[in-house]
Amino acid sequence: MEGLFITFEGIEGCGKSTQANLLCDFFQSKKMECELTHEPGGTIISEKIRKILLDNQNKEMSSLTELFLYFASRSQHTSEKIKPLLKSGTIVISDRYFDSTIAYQGEGRSIPQKTLIEINNFATGGLIPHLTFLIDLPAEIGLSRIKNRDRIEDETIDFHNRVRGAYLTMARENPDRIKIMDGAKDIEDIHKEIVNIMLKYI
Repeated sequence: MEGLFITFEGIEGCGKSTQANLLCDFFQSKKMECELTHEPGGTIISEKIRKILLDNQNKEMSSLTELFLYFASRSQHTSEKIKPLLKSGTIVISDRYFDSTIAYQGEGRSIPQKTLIEINNFATGGLIPHLTFLIDLPAEIGLSRIKNRDRIEDETIDFHNRVRGAYLTMARENPDRIKIMDGAKDIEDIHKEIVNIMLKYI
């Protein structure tokens, strides 16, 4: 039986990583096979690429170099980890996946969405999450939660506002897959809402 692929998305500091961890813990408490992973990263090779992408010393990185590094990381992550786990029937929860590319490199870096979709499909074989939770929060609030910012987090507030807008647009266009959660709510309340959606979904 094919596993379930769930992703968490949102701007920096929105709390998605916390919610991804909580959902994985929930599945494991129910004796369900669940693996938590993240992007960029998730494998040894992908983690090496992550260091290059987020290093503050690489501020001169071009938008296209950034894009191809993200896709290189995702291609390895998908082929080495995500697909084999799904094939084994495992629930895979990823902290970020392709929607991040549309938001950050598409709207944030002004790279055409059609191009992003074509490259992503080539890099991943067209793998799409079954369900995505968008933890929505104003960019100013999210960034205020971060102490030591990496290269992406250190972008302008205008950049992060564009990213948030792109996420909300995607959620409106894909309501069956992308569920918007209010990131300003209490952590446990958000988790309960996510669990209620999952119980209906599975």
